[in-house]
Amino acid sequence: MKIKNIIWLYPLFTVFVFIFSCNKEKDVVIVGGHVDPWIVYGSMTDQEGNTYKTISIGTQTWMAGNLKTTKYTDGTSITLVIDATSWSALSTPACCWQNNDLTYKDTYGVLYNWYAVNTGKLCPAGWHVPSEVEWTTLFTYVGGSDVAGGKLKEEGTAHWFSPNAGANDEYGFKALPGGDRLSNPDGLFSNLHQVGCWWTTTTHNEDWNAYWLLYDNSSRVQKSFCQKKCGLSVRCVMDF
Repeated sequence: MKIKNIIWLYPLFTVFVFIFSCNKEKDVVIVGGHVDPWIVYGSMTDQEGNTYKTISIGTQTWMAGNLKTTKYTDGTSITLVIDATSWSALSTPACCWQNNDLTYKDTYGVLYNWYAVNTGKLCPAGWHVPSEVEWTTLFTYVGGSDVAGGKLKEEGTAHWFSPNAGANDEYGFKALPGGDRLSNPDGLFSNLHQVGCWWTTTTHNEDWNAYWLLYDNSSRVQKSFCQKKCGLSVRCVMDF
């Protein structure tokens, strides 16, 4: 009789376990309409208390979002410059957000000039702004410069302009098109929704620095150079 009771209770126990496991929360990543279970996010918090997802790709661990702190690691504030003429004349650290519109900050992060990057105090302890070589390591791991943009860009057109060519965010990097702020006399903002621009720590010469671009109409990545007065996005990479 006891054996029969145990046999009868087993299916009920199985159903209970199934329901319990289905209610357990998971950080699932949907890519191309299917679940990619190998993408597992970590998290990190910067010196201002902003929290970011992190993602390991190959031998590197990256922020899965653009940096948005307005404070250095020593707690001091980064100079916020709104005026266009003042921005274009700077040779000291500064930051801003796209179109001087604070509502863009949380999604696209802060734009920093190179002088702010060069302080070495933007990324929290254990993290740093990547060099040109570290960016190249990432692009090589995901398949090379011809396809890396597509594999790293956020899918869809919620933030990228159509066609957001080749985007499948295969590795959970979630590259976003925060655009830039130019160093010309007008200090203009440009390329929001069209281009993602990220600083490297690699200096080209006294006035120019290397950075990487991803485009809405291409799956490629491209290296270029801009004046250090420009405002670009920053992604931190974990210290090796």
